[in-house]
Amino acid sequence: MQQINPSDMAPPGGHYSHAVVAGGFVFISGQLPITPSGDRLNQASFEEQVRQTLSNVKKALEAAGSSIAQLVQVRVYITDISNWPRFNQIYQEWAGQSLPARAVVPVPELHYGFSIEVEAVAVVS
Repeated sequence: MQQINPSDMAPPGGHYSHAVVAGGFVFISGQLPITPSGDRLNQASFEEQVRQTLSNVKKALEAAGSSIAQLVQVRVYITDISNWPRFNQIYQEWAGQSLPARAVVPVPELHYGFSIEVEAVAVVS
């Protein structure tokens, strides 16, 4: 197993790695809307939170030798299911032709008052 914590991402906020490579896959820990400098975007618009979160997922994928095109599964936690259409539009632009399995799970709240968290699994080249 290889633990991945890219230098262009804020350090993990707990006892975990941003990504772990094992068995030909990369497992991306739940990513939140936190900037590379560690700023928590919990007061930002939903759209800005989504874009930062997906940017973090992409950085972790690429640091592990994978990419959006190699995604197998994505799980999204969202605090307001009425934001699903806006999330789906931004996600579609981000994912492009990649169509991994996906779940969108409404939750009552997320850490630091964030609106979204995304975790993923992808194949490693």
